[in-house]
Amino acid sequence: MAAKGAMKKKATSNSNKTNSRKKQKKEIELPNPKIQEKVVDDDISGSDVDSDVDDDMLVEQHRDDSDDSASDALSDGDQPFTDDFLQDDNKSSDSDSDSDHSDIERKSKAIDAKKEKEEKEAEAELVDNIKEQADEVTLPTPQELKEEAQGPPDLPRLQRRIKEVVRVLSNFKTLRQEGASRKDYVKQLTMDLASYYGYNDYLIEVLVEMFPAVELVELIEAFEKPRPMCLRTNTLKARRRDLAGILLNRGVNLDPLSKWSKVGLVVYDSQVPIGATPEYMAGFYMLQSASSFLPVMALAPQEKERIVDMAAAPGGKTTYVAALMKNSGVIFANEIKEKRLKSLTANLSRMGVTNTVVCNYDGRELPKVLGQNSADRVLLDAPCSGTGVISKDESVKTSKSLEDIQSCCHLQKELILAAIDMVDANSKSGGYIVYSTCSIMVAENEAVIDYALKKRDVKLVPCGLDFGRPGFINYREQRFHPSLEKTRRFYPHVHNMDGFFVAKFKKMSNSKAAPAPTTEQPEGGDEVIEPIDSVIKKKAEDKVVHHRIHESSTKEKVHRENGIAQHGKAENTFSGKKRKERKRFSREEISKSREEKRAALRTAAKGKPFSKEKKFAKEARTTK
Repeated sequence: MAAKGAMKKKATSNSNKTNSRKKQKKEIELPNPKIQEKVVDDDISGSDVDSDVDDDMLVEQHRDDSDDSASDALSDGDQPFTDDFLQDDNKSSDSDSDSDHSDIERKSKAIDAKKEKEEKEAEAELVDNIKEQADEVTLPTPQELKEEAQGPPDLPRLQRRIKEVVRVLSNFKTLRQEGASRKDYVKQLTMDLASYYGYNDYLIEVLVEMFPAVELVELIEAFEKPRPMCLRTNTLKARRRDLAGILLNRGVNLDPLSKWSKVGLVVYDSQVPIGATPEYMAGFYMLQSASSFLPVMALAPQEKERIVDMAAAPGGKTTYVAALMKNSGVIFANEIKEKRLKSLTANLSRMGVTNTVVCNYDGRELPKVLGQNSADRVLLDAPCSGTGVISKDESVKTSKSLEDIQSCCHLQKELILAAIDMVDANSKSGGYIVYSTCSIMVAENEAVIDYALKKRDVKLVPCGLDFGRPGFINYREQRFHPSLEKTRRFYPHVHNMDGFFVAKFKKMSNSKAAPAPTTEQPEGGDEVIEPIDSVIKKKAEDKVVHHRIHESSTKEKVHRENGIAQHGKAENTFSGKKRKERKRFSREEISKSREEKRAALRTAAKGKPFSKEKKFAKEARTTK
């Protein structure tokens, strides 16, 4: 008993020491599991605690593990109240443990049941979604299309069907409907896009032919969003870094445009109107789209050169060219529309440009006005259908037709031939022509370039732009020159700028590759493109005139043979004299006689008497 009391006192002293140690260290030491198991076994068997392990370590481990085990190890069986309390505690703990085990088991079963239910619901929902997708992929019947056409367009349904059709076309072999061809899906996609986005049938069909289904939807979506606002720093008056600092102080949030431009700035938002700041009025910058930088960068004008801008208004490209030339040399800024000359001259004066001459001519007449082979470089930003800037002008969706595209193509071909004729191939630093449009139509871009390559002695050279997609070499049934890979196309969904096309020519010689097709055109004259109908009509008129001239000559020959008494010498001498007289006729006289014959034919076709015109023509020949 005395030993047990001593051990109890020793245990309490050791516990106080351990508590003080814990307060000092403020750390919890993990017990050794082997020693803990050994201590627990010794306590249960009732063996002596001081036999193998130190008392301090034992008490500390027991206090850390549980108060129950420590109390069992340090308690004595001679204290009945303590034993009864511990026994009751043990009974309650056993009952609590049983209840805890039952609660945990019940909760785990409930969790498992809930999880199983969620899995079943997810599988059912997945099956429903698959069924719905299968229903959406099926093409609508003609009756359903009629019902849709009668009412207002259901935009959510159209959008969902566009997505599904695009998904099917991207993986047609596995997702297509039985009995449906690719043509059916493309036709349905064309109809849905036209009704959802508001395009006319012609334009949407052209876009469907040009792009894959996925890229087409991205392009049309990009047309619905405006392009970022851009500024071009006028290097004649300011630097980009200084201008950016000034505009930032005014509350304009901006960044440099990109690595390819050293003068461009992108404006995200502004607390002041960008087009009415003191810096804008002073000519420090120009509001200009990023795509308008590209043709001037491709032209790469040099100082002290003679440059022609055939369509200059409102002056963004002209002022950029003047800034690159540092106001040296001469720039001829031409604009055919007189109303737009005001904005052109205002921007030139505001930006401090002093080397530019503004003129108002038709671009096709510029070779006659400025002279052929008189310019070092020519920039032709040709008038076009505007299919690349739909985000700025939504009326293009419904206003452009096949006739509009054809008229633009005809004008562009005439302008590009005039631009080539103005450039001097022997220029030491120049001899280049840049052609650009804000259109994505193949007929206005690659077809025009291919036509110029066939009609003039020029070749395509790289544009000097590191980005952009190459032009088309073949499009449907058309096959173009392989060098059209050097041209560049820009799209809003790829480059985040307006749709644009840029091509750069190098003139090889001042002589024309193909002469004029008609004999009436004088040597050295410009080749004029005429519509097909007018060409066919002229050829028919020439054939009729030639037939009538041949008929009249045969009649005169018969009369002469009848009048002369069958003398071969007289006939020979007369025919020889006639031949000599014909050789003396000049080209102007021949053209004049042909015009008279044509006038006679026109009057005869209208029902007027033909005798007077014929008599007048005979008198003209006899006088000559």
